[in-house]
Amino acid sequence: MKQQNFEKLYRGQWQRLEHILIVLEGARMKVARSKKDVLFERSIPEFSKIYRQLCHCLSIAKQRQYSSYLIEFLNDLAIRGHQQLYKRKTNLLVTIIRFVVADFSKIIRQEWRYVFIAAVIFCMPALILGGYTYHYPELIYSVFSPEQAGMYESMYNPDVEHIGSERQSDDDIVMFGFYIRNNIGISFRTFASGVLVGIGSIFFLAYNGIIMGVVAGHLTDLGYSDTFYSFVIGHGAFELTAIVFSGAAGLKLGYSILAPGNMSRVHALRKAGIESMHIMYGVMLMLLIAAFIEAFWSSSQVISFAAKYGVGAGLWIFVCVYFIIGGRHRES
Repeated sequence: MKQQNFEKLYRGQWQRLEHILIVLEGARMKVARSKKDVLFERSIPEFSKIYRQLCHCLSIAKQRQYSSYLIEFLNDLAIRGHQQLYKRKTNLLVTIIRFVVADFSKIIRQEWRYVFIAAVIFCMPALILGGYTYHYPELIYSVFSPEQAGMYESMYNPDVEHIGSERQSDDDIVMFGFYIRNNIGISFRTFASGVLVGIGSIFFLAYNGIIMGVVAGHLTDLGYSDTFYSFVIGHGAFELTAIVFSGAAGLKLGYSILAPGNMSRVHALRKAGIESMHIMYGVMLMLLIAAFIEAFWSSSQVISFAAKYGVGAGLWIFVCVYFIIGGRHRES
């Protein structure tokens, strides 16, 4: 069937669905919330039937490679319809809990290709340069100035009061805020720079991997292994994986520009941006948890190395299990 005949056959249903959505969303008329809910309940049978037909039309349009304008129009109606059918039944708290318990892990599994590529880009420079710096300690001065190298040495010296940072405050709450701002800044740059066809995300992933690897190799060579690795292992389960997820979201943005498929690049980027932001919501939560652990647990000299290693290993196991099996009951 030609696109012109296809549109002529179903245009009436699409217009009816669009009218119902406009009323429900209150875009053109002021309707009280209670009245909206009544209207929604009354229109459910018709609305559900038209919505299912719309999804079928969208599938056909994609399969037959109709114009990007038509696909974009149908896709927009499908998204709006989905929001009215499902999101109106839950409040914000329920939505957040459902996202944390199930949806976030499900999204990460769906985007596993981007996550895998981001993990390789981040981990490979860290492992290679970490080993190289351990055997050739002078390499650190190719990446850092002597002053910067000395700063890292002082941060992880076993004799310092707080490990892992040059504290300008003894207040853990202040440092908690500092870690949040710093970590979110790194992750957001890694994500947002993906609009440069993914090159920005690749750069920040590799850059952070290089920094981590060189610092780890240098401190291991100095004999600061326990102070460094016991500090990193706890919050690293959330912080390092969050950086990788940020890079994966950025790569998704970049790929949508390079390969938009049947959609226009603008629409493909917008669609990828909406999907990627769901990843970033989870990343923000992970960074909040990481900052809390880093400020109140990782930097403490009172807690033994053995306890930090044990808790850190447990946190890594928890994160891995969560993203492997979390939310699979909803998929079923």
